Amino acid sequence: MKKIYWLGIIPFLGFVVGALFTNKVTPYVLGMPFFHFWIVLWSVLTTGIMWVIYLLDPDNQKGDSR
Repeated sequence: MKKIYWLGIIPFLGFVVGALFTNKVTPYVLGMPFFHFWIVLWSVLTTGIMWVIYLLDPDNQKGDSR
């Protein structure tokens, strides 16, 4: 497995492990309870992380073999 794919563990940690510590309602961020904000934040960050993995993966740099 390529080392670049280990970046994919970051969203898992953000969603699962981070959610264990942010399961609070009282602080509101952008009108949402903090836990909902945390999930939305990591949804956006996951998209960015997957985009970075796509850009850095050398298999995506090769042209189409057809």
